Amino acid sequence: MASSPPVTLKRLADATGVHPSTVSRALNEKTRHLVASDVAERILAAAQTLGYRPNRLAASLRTGQSRLIGVILPDIANPVFAPILGGITEVLSEQGYSPVVADAGNDRSRQTSFVDDLINHQVDGLILATVSREDGVVSHCLQRGVSVVLVNRSEQRGRVSAVVSDDAHGIRLAVDHVVELGHRVIGHVSGPRHLSTGDLRQSGYIGAIRQHGLEPHIEEAERYAREAGIDPALRLLRSVPGLSAIVAANDLLALGVFDAIQSLGLSCPGDISVVGHNDMPLVDLVSPPLTTVRISHRDMGCEAARLLLEEITTGVEPRRRLVLPSELVVRASTSVPGRREG
Repeated sequence: MASSPPVTLKRLADATGVHPSTVSRALNEKTRHLVASDVAERILAAAQTLGYRPNRLAASLRTGQSRLIGVILPDIANPVFAPILGGITEVLSEQGYSPVVADAGNDRSRQTSFVDDLINHQVDGLILATVSREDGVVSHCLQRGVSVVLVNRSEQRGRVSAVVSDDAHGIRLAVDHVVELGHRVIGHVSGPRHLSTGDLRQSGYIGAIRQHGLEPHIEEAERYAREAGIDPALRLLRSVPGLSAIVAANDLLALGVFDAIQSLGLSCPGDISVVGHNDMPLVDLVSPPLTTVRISHRDMGCEAARLLLEEITTGVEPRRRLVLPSELVVRASTSVPGRREG
């Protein structure tokens, strides 16, 4: 069965007895006021009845804008990025934009290739969740002249706007919590230091530990993944006498800490209390439910999209750094010190 031909402006004009330019003005919210209200209502009704869909390519040729935004993620399977993407999509759709999402991993050449592909497809701007503290991809974007906003992670040089959480404060909340429970030997499974989240959370841990007059014990994970948290946790558990609590740089690493504790025949929180960071979906359903630091990831995505659209529409690069608050969510993975301390 042959598909129906697309509904064009001319076809709508013929159906409503007006000129195609009148149809175009009526369909555009910004110019609809130029058309008599009864005529506009007739055109909109006909567009809905006939199933009119705007031709994005034709519109982009007319306006010089595609109304597409590239979103580059490091790992689309990581539950943290789903609410960030949801927030981005919500704001973009409200303003008539659509996201084009690329799962670029952590390889810089691959990320650069995706950036070039998206720019070649005429995206109006980019939101990057992939950056490191010293990031060549941001340099490449600036050289290509495309508007860029960073989300969740930031670069050290602050060349473009970024929306992040208060990483250092979040970890301090975690350390303060286990100290209040009575723990005095507290380890940290750190995220990669070349990422702003890993660096700032580790610095926050050190500052909080020293503020309480305690000794820091740190093991760094190679990446943010459950399996990457196991070996650093094992090193802490085997080498630090009296260790009774571990603060992990994110929830995936905390799940790796759970695995390490179990592999040594220990229990959480009976032997070791564990705190994560992010409050990603479903960590309240693991056993034991994970105490963690909650971040407003959806708000993060919303703010990143708003910043980018502001830059696109005004032509001004504000270079803002928005830091969103975080809060501690206490669940069953933390308790008073058990058999290993006290």
